[in-house]
Amino acid sequence: MKSLKELYRIGRGPSSSHTMGPMLAARIFRSEHPEAISFKVTLYGSLAATGKGHMTDVSIIDELEPAAPVEIIWEPSVFLPFHPNGMNFKALDSNGNVSGDWTVYSVGGGALSEGFKGDRFETDPVYDLDKLSDILSWCEDKGRSYWEYVGECEGADIWDYLNEAWKAMQAAVERGIDHEGVLPGPLNLARKAPTYYVKATGYKKSLQTRGLVYAYALAVSEENASGGQIVTAPTCGASGVVPAVLYHLYKGHEFTDKRILHAMAAAGIIGKVVKQNASISGADVGCQGEVGVACAMAAAAACQLFGGSPSQIEYSAEMALEHHLGMTCDPVCGLVQIPCIERNAFAATRALDANLYAAFSDGKHRVSFDKVVEVLRQTGHDIPSLYKETSEGGLAKGFKH
Repeated sequence: MKSLKELYRIGRGPSSSHTMGPMLAARIFRSEHPEAISFKVTLYGSLAATGKGHMTDVSIIDELEPAAPVEIIWEPSVFLPFHPNGMNFKALDSNGNVSGDWTVYSVGGGALSEGFKGDRFETDPVYDLDKLSDILSWCEDKGRSYWEYVGECEGADIWDYLNEAWKAMQAAVERGIDHEGVLPGPLNLARKAPTYYVKATGYKKSLQTRGLVYAYALAVSEENASGGQIVTAPTCGASGVVPAVLYHLYKGHEFTDKRILHAMAAAGIIGKVVKQNASISGADVGCQGEVGVACAMAAAAACQLFGGSPSQIEYSAEMALEHHLGMTCDPVCGLVQIPCIERNAFAATRALDANLYAAFSDGKHRVSFDKVVEVLRQTGHDIPSLYKETSEGGLAKGFKH
């Protein structure tokens, strides 16, 4: 598995696969073709179907247009074989001839791939184990926890990087709970985080917990939807879940920053195992791979913070992911707003429930996390493309965008 630095990416929303990835691809292509008089970019599949709502065209034009004019071609009904999020970049010279031609895929979480083994984006693995059952065995054999496995594989500098990501998460929460107004786009969706935060602080403790977690998740998700800076955990569309849980526990239980970083490391292992063995792309496997994985990561983080054993942490993540299996990705109008924002809020509270359930157990259970990941992969590929970030089915059906 690759570094957690490739999972926790600090960037701008609203979509890691439809905004961050295409922006990076455009930046690379522009730097390699200074001779271009114009650019032609074709977006395929999910990128084309929901690209306007996700600001895919804007992110590409912002990178390329300072160098030369850009033409965007939309092909929502054409799916390239490697991944639903395909792009083709062409650079044209002064004679109108193609001087550069590049096909690349945005595979989720802001990552890119050229679709073949050994491409420019393939880096050496950092972790020698990529199944959670094997990592769990390592922990139990050595009497250590997941965060210690991260430290051993990544080296000391991972803690500096996670600290930077943690600061960015906190900043997103704090901006979001103080940011009133309406989100961009045709839905005219009002921001809810400030109101939820104010109301939650007025409730008794038993209800206040839920209200605050809702507020924190809404805050980050709304910042993401408006193009603000967030941290992919594992994606932009699911970026509200992990910060909401961490921020709530940090404030409510006075955990140290060091312990928060350990929890992020444990959560990162969960996310990387899914990314390695299945997918975290909504266009590939539906929302189970985004909000479902975020919920599993947050559950593992909470369990780590409360002193759960490696087997209890695995159990909490397994439950959180299992009960999101089959969830579709059907963004209304192609925006990362409905149902994405509310899903983040509910997933954050479900993560805390999964942690609590696991804490009452001894960690033993029948269905392993690895089994659920395999089911996620298969289920995701069985789901029709109509329900995988095309805005043509599910809740999105009937809305014009």
